[in-house]
Amino acid sequence: MQQFLMSHIRKIVAMFATGHLLSAAGALVQDESDSILRTPAFQSGYNVAMPMIELRNVRKEYKDLVAVKGLDLSLEPGEIFGFIGPNGAGKTTTIKILATLLEPTSGNAFIDGIDVTQNPEAVRALIGYMPDAFGVYDDFKVWEYLDFFCAAYKIPRSDRPGLIDMALELTTLQEKKDAYVDALSRGMKQRLCLAKTLVHDPKVLLLDEPASGLDPRARIEIKELLKELRSMGKTIIISSHILPELADFCTSIGIIERGELIVAGPIEAIMQQALGGRVLEIHAPESDREKAQLSLQGVPYVRAVKLVNEVIRVDYDGTLDDQSEVLLALIHAGVRVQSFAEQDTDLEDIFLRVTKGLVA
Repeated sequence: MQQFLMSHIRKIVAMFATGHLLSAAGALVQDESDSILRTPAFQSGYNVAMPMIELRNVRKEYKDLVAVKGLDLSLEPGEIFGFIGPNGAGKTTTIKILATLLEPTSGNAFIDGIDVTQNPEAVRALIGYMPDAFGVYDDFKVWEYLDFFCAAYKIPRSDRPGLIDMALELTTLQEKKDAYVDALSRGMKQRLCLAKTLVHDPKVLLLDEPASGLDPRARIEIKELLKELRSMGKTIIISSHILPELADFCTSIGIIERGELIVAGPIEAIMQQALGGRVLEIHAPESDREKAQLSLQGVPYVRAVKLVNEVIRVDYDGTLDDQSEVLLALIHAGVRVQSFAEQDTDLEDIFLRVTKGLVA
């Protein structure tokens, strides 16, 4: 079933990527090319690699409340960035700044080198924004809702029916094409909002809690879709409270608390920083467990060995290649190793370790 699902998604995404989808974004940016304010690297005319998303010392204040405090972030094209934080941490405010819906009190934000404050219209052509709240469209049918956004992105009327059908198929909403939006379930509205986000083929996706209210199957579908969109070169920011799912497909994460970005980077690097290294899990017969623990004393990069619920856990500072030394030590000691593996990345554990449960 999952292989069929992935094949189905790839087929539809390919249709979006091979000329079936006219990009209004390119036309809009070209129309405004003379007025676009880009970063100094772009203005210089040199072929300098530029981040697709960049935040420079961004701060947002609401009277006495500081929602975002001097946030710096740089994402390369094709990254999927998981934005993690408790409620009130500043995730939605940051995403709204990138979506041109809020102006920062100070600092600068750029999408593909374009300043979001100085040239919001050009930025909007490059982004697909999916808010955490759907909004009210009581008198719209599903196809009319998508047609409205096609028109907003200046997609020619003759191209819209095909694009709408593809977007509905991509989000498995074909059967709801003529249904009224307000009659959809919460999960269906989430999928419709995602379809709206993709209809103009944006370079950047800003997704605020896209899995909220979705059933397990729909979450799998969105996860596989995001992986395929990344393979097309899309750059994606996704905020979510479902931390284990982010670990499955994000290339990097950032943890924000009380408006401050505490840590950001590749998941493995953050795990090393937060947890102090890797954790190896070893299963062995009960009669061999004490021998196994003793045999690992003094092995390079082994910091601690303990028995937890019949599993030998090893706190380890070495690399993936170095782990063979641990296994060799066990074998030389005559330990009958039943399984040997690195503990899966646990974002929830990392999140609890680096945050304090504070809000702005």
